[in-house]
Amino acid sequence: MDLFADSAKPNLHCYNCGRPLDLKGLPGRGEKCLGCEADLRVCRNCVSWAPELAYQCRDRRAEEIADKTRGNFCEYFDFAKRIYVPIHEDTSQEDKARENIKKLLDL
Repeated sequence: MDLFADSAKPNLHCYNCGRPLDLKGLPGRGEKCLGCEADLRVCRNCVSWAPELAYQCRDRRAEEIADKTRGNFCEYFDFAKRIYVPIHEDTSQEDKARENIKKLLDL
């Protein structure tokens, strides 16, 4: 059975390795991914996580969390249902624009 067969569909997954998660409710601060041992209750797994914003969080009520990949006690955490994108893959609009210009100018 391929764990990542439906990775093109939004699902609950580990931000670090992409392993799909079958959770009943929200993860606790100490819960870890069975695939890579990364913490699950982290900013990178939250619906409010927004890397383009100053504090990387859409929820203005939340306190600033310094390490977005470590378990925390944020009371506004809600697990995001997303399509998995590897964290090493750069998906910024700026880099995409640069690549498109390079292709257009044959550089």
